[in-house]
Amino acid sequence: MINPFKSKKGLGRGLSSLIGDSDIKTSKDKISISSIVPNKNQPRKLFEKEALEELKNSIKERGIIQPLIVRKSDDQDDKFELIAGERRWQAAQSAGLHEVPVVIIEADNLKSLELAIIENVQRKDLNPVEEAESYNNLIQNFGYDHEKVSQFIGKSRSHISNSIRLLSLPEKILDLIRNNKISQGHAKVLVGLENALLLTDKIIKKKLSVRQLESLVRLFKNGSNKSFKSKDSNIISTENDLSEKIGMRVILNNKKNNSGTLSFEYKGIDQLDRLIDVIKKNY
Repeated sequence: MINPFKSKKGLGRGLSSLIGDSDIKTSKDKISISSIVPNKNQPRKLFEKEALEELKNSIKERGIIQPLIVRKSDDQDDKFELIAGERRWQAAQSAGLHEVPVVIIEADNLKSLELAIIENVQRKDLNPVEEAESYNNLIQNFGYDHEKVSQFIGKSRSHISNSIRLLSLPEKILDLIRNNKISQGHAKVLVGLENALLLTDKIIKKKLSVRQLESLVRLFKNGSNKSFKSKDSNIISTENDLSEKIGMRVILNNKKNNSGTLSFEYKGIDQLDRLIDVIKKNY
């Protein structure tokens, strides 16, 4: 029988490796669709309505071919938390199914997140911001560094670092990336620019290509308009190195007289406590 979780080539460990080939069985058993709850660590936030509608129609005709992966919920009795297959789960609900085929595995929060990320990366379902947030989640909450994420995902370290760097952009720009208003290529050019928002407006209003944006940035850098000045490459490198070591976003603003600010962006009280503890112990 074909293993439905077999990893695609070149994508790190893959679902098959993470679950364990020897334990995988294509289960024909079904559970109630109402007994499944969403994955707390689901990397994917946006689901296209048109694609879900197509999947719903396919499920009505052929049923669910690939089972969902679930684990027992750790906070709700008689419930199963979805690990992989949220599109299928949503479409199955829309199709009026009462039961769905599943593979039930034992998984802690880290393994659940790993499986969810791998499935979405393999299917290329994540937008660039969701992908970056997934990698950042592994780093901030599960002790990964850029190199470990690179090995796990099967992508280069530079790809991981460039991906996470997108999260330094203003939230307004991140929303535009999420909704395909500007491309990942545009976003990479905007990283580190002080007036990225103003440039983003020009991208949208003038429908600039990535090459045109690069030319515009070079024009302003070479001109006298300082509002388009980019951060020094050494400062960006320092920010990235610090971010990688402590697992938090670091922002370094250095003025001409070498005064400035060093900011740490934490998400959750645990990260704040860890940062305070490091400072107290070392200073």
